Amino acid sequence: MTTAMDGQEVLDLVAEKNFDLILMDVKMPAIDGVVATRAIREGMTGLDRKYLPIIAVTAYAMAGDKEKFLSVGMNGYISKPVDINELHRVIDQVMSKLDET
Repeated sequence: MTTAMDGQEVLDLVAEKNFDLILMDVKMPAIDGVVATRAIREGMTGLDRKYLPIIAVTAYAMAGDKEKFLSVGMNGYISKPVDINELHRVIDQVMSKLDET
């Protein structure tokens, strides 16, 4: 497991290393999770990383928030506080969709 303190560090790490999945906090200093996700999807961390699965992890849990994060390119969504069983379910769901493509 690798952790990042802000969105810029996420982008730097994704450009340098291979990851199977990102749990992306939406609210981070410098560059937030939405901007970081868009940068990854636009190929700024490498074209081979554009489709890296990203799950939003956020305290934003109002109606429409999930759809907002999915619309910017995140593959899944889980609200804080994180329930470990729900996290496993979302990871399984996201990864199984990748297997279908």
